Amino acid sequence: MRLFFRRGLVLLEILVVIPLLVLLISNQVIRISAEKHLYDSIHEIPHNRVGLVLGTSHRIRGGAPNPYFHNRINAAAELYHSGKVNYLIVSGDNRTPYYNEPLQMQRALMNLNIPEEAIYLDHAGFRTLDSVVRAMKIFGQDSITIISQRFHNQRAVYIAKQNGMQVYALNAADVNHLRNDRIRIREWFAKANVFWDILVGKEPEIMGERIPVGDDPS
Repeated sequence: MRLFFRRGLVLLEILVVIPLLVLLISNQVIRISAEKHLYDSIHEIPHNRVGLVLGTSHRIRGGAPNPYFHNRINAAAELYHSGKVNYLIVSGDNRTPYYNEPLQMQRALMNLNIPEEAIYLDHAGFRTLDSVVRAMKIFGQDSITIISQRFHNQRAVYIAKQNGMQVYALNAADVNHLRNDRIRIREWFAKANVFWDILVGKEPEIMGERIPVGDDPS
């Protein structure tokens, strides 16, 4: 009986305790590593030539406006109009003709008086990794300012740093919403998954031809 009990404890550690420790440690590593690159203030964030707006749907289930989307758009517009970026890459999912995050972001930014020629669409930003790595390998940027909510920026900044990029991030306003708890839980697992992606050398799902941004000083 004692041997059975000990084996049960070992199995419990393998199935529960060890994965929980991995989850906690990976999240803490990413948060600490990213912290000095995150900015809440437009006035304090350094200038960067290009900003990267990370995509999400402009509406939630039921058709109501998605506050995460609109807060990111407002932050990106403020960043541009303050002169802290010259161009914006809007990166998101466009797997079908009926779902186009980059196009919705472009339209929203243009409604906030950002000229169309300052906005570049990345239709293959299926994951945060795809958006960040494509900003470097497709759009030719080794320095970038990321725009999303803080919890998302932490992960994006870590990915950028692991790819040798100089990176800042502007934290868009967060959302007080019941849906927020589910998103935060999902983000814990997404942060842990970053290390798996690094381990297996995960690359963006789609690459393609290089797209120069603006006058493309490179």
